[in-house]
Amino acid sequence: MADFGKKTWGMIKPVIIAIILAALIRQFLFTHIMVDGRSMMPTLHDNDHLIVNRLETTFGDLERFDIVVFHATEESDYIKRVIGLPGETIQYKNGQLIVDGKKIEEPFLQKYKQKTNGPLTYDFKTKVPEGKVFVLGDNRRNSTDSRIIGSVDLDKIVGEANLLFWPVPHFEFFK
Repeated sequence: MADFGKKTWGMIKPVIIAIILAALIRQFLFTHIMVDGRSMMPTLHDNDHLIVNRLETTFGDLERFDIVVFHATEESDYIKRVIGLPGETIQYKNGQLIVDGKKIEEPFLQKYKQKTNGPLTYDFKTKVPEGKVFVLGDNRRNSTDSRIIGSVDLDKIVGEANLLFWPVPHFEFFK
């Protein structure tokens, strides 16, 4: 009987270790998110599946145009693009992004701009508070983002989207 217990424990132990490792990886390194809505089109589509890197926001610095997931409310997370970093002054004038007085191109919006008439967002100017970032959806005409909810606290950011893996035709690595 003792031999049976050793064999059983020998088979169960790797499963327990695998479950613990998977939970730790999900909690501290990477997680999966499914896009819900059209606010990031044309970059991301409704029901796209992404791998979110939690380490990037824990140990790395966010950069302009990173795609991030953050806790928007107690019930839901949003996925948006970082436009403004802490301390910067963000302005849109005639559809042009201006950061601290310097025009910045948004190459990820070129195809979308060609298909639409007029600017993608209304003109505005704001200063991003320290400890926060200003985020926008790529679908500027249909996005609940910092223009509505305000700048996002850095500690509410879950992580940075690094890989779109499903559906396969949308497969893409992000920076």
